Amino acid sequence: MATITDRLGNLPLGSFHYRLLLLMGSGIAFEALDTGLIAFVLAKMIGAWNLSPAQIGFISSAGLLGMAVGAILSGTLADRIGRKKIFVATLGIYAVGTGLCGLAWNYESLLAFRFLVGAGVGGQPPVANALMSEYAPVKHRGKMLVLQNSSWAIGWLLAAVISYLIIPKYGWQLAFYIGALPALVVVYVWRILPESAMYLVSKGLHAEAHVLVSKIEQELGVPVGEPSPLSEIVSTNTKKIGFMDLWSPLYLRRTICLWVLWFGMVYSYYGIFTWLPSLLVKSGHTLIRSFEFLLYMTLAQIPGYFTAAYFVDKIGRKATMGTLLVICALSAFMFGSATSAEEIVLWGCVMSFCNLGAWGITHAYSAEQYPTHARATGVGWAAACGRIGGIIAPIVVGSLMTGSEQYGTVFMMFTVVLAIIAMDIIFLGKETMNKSLDELTEKQPVPNLALASTVAAGDDTKGSV
Repeated sequence: MATITDRLGNLPLGSFHYRLLLLMGSGIAFEALDTGLIAFVLAKMIGAWNLSPAQIGFISSAGLLGMAVGAILSGTLADRIGRKKIFVATLGIYAVGTGLCGLAWNYESLLAFRFLVGAGVGGQPPVANALMSEYAPVKHRGKMLVLQNSSWAIGWLLAAVISYLIIPKYGWQLAFYIGALPALVVVYVWRILPESAMYLVSKGLHAEAHVLVSKIEQELGVPVGEPSPLSEIVSTNTKKIGFMDLWSPLYLRRTICLWVLWFGMVYSYYGIFTWLPSLLVKSGHTLIRSFEFLLYMTLAQIPGYFTAAYFVDKIGRKATMGTLLVICALSAFMFGSATSAEEIVLWGCVMSFCNLGAWGITHAYSAEQYPTHARATGVGWAAACGRIGGIIAPIVVGSLMTGSEQYGTVFMMFTVVLAIIAMDIIFLGKETMNKSLDELTEKQPVPNLALASTVAAGDDTKGSV
């Protein structure tokens, strides 16, 4: 008799999964839109509000600090009260926060609203990735998670288009109001988004989980499974997990691996792409030329995601991510040594392609490292560690970039960072391709048959939703 995890893991890919992918992907695209808008809006606000470079830095840091706090809180709460509630809450928080940015009346109010936006933006990925990992079929789980997170690149491009078309004619406030539009669909998302069936099982709600999975099986045209077997009922783990539990012998290796991975990925992404226009200008290129280079690199991110999505379930998480990170490290070194425009575009696109491809797998891989009752918490803390890297990186780059001759030094640093996280995933990472989530996490021993029968009988008395 199959468990809920097995029933979900063996389903064929179908309409239910694509609908969930659309919902989760749209949420992440709107996150990127709201995050990206501030990068374009600040260029306009610098003159309008006479902001200093230090104030610009604090605005960016406020958002990143909010992301760290949001990742920790949402991950913990998602394991306590459910994925659905927290996903919808974070969607509403960053949408409302973005709208409030349009109403900001001074620097201090904008700082507070950017923290709010960051809390929503940082809080959504751990929940979205946990939910998708718990519903995606085993053979397609990596691909679905990478595709889900590829919508980040689409959101950034949308932010660029809105900023280009709206800000010059209608002002920066309207751009923020457009970024608040997801608030209008919060109720709709609440109505159609299912709670994680595996989360329900972890809370002992087996009847509700069975009904939910049965509906999905009917929709996909496969035989409806039997109610939860005794082994799943008695092994339900409702233990609350805290920060210190992530460092217990059971989770120590995977926690170290994920924290190093997330810190390095966010450090390299924000360090490179936040400073890239300024770095290119300081190395002798015009501002317009540097924006042109950045556009090519941004476009290269999209095929990077899709390439990762293809290989992640073909050759595995470790092989795909390790290869992408090694190539990314080499391309960062070559980018730092580039002298011609052609070399800058070539190595910049390779670097961007590999970095964002690895980013997509990072989300997928992280969601597979912890059991259901700890999944969002573990990923949330790893993501928060990453946000610290995002706060530190621009400061380090700024301190290194004291002149055009330091351009190569900056990218040598990124080469070392990318090489470290490549070694991290190769030597500390555990391959998760084609494995059930139950296989990847600890199993609880099944008590004696008499106790199992008693628990099962008690569970049968529960009604269904």
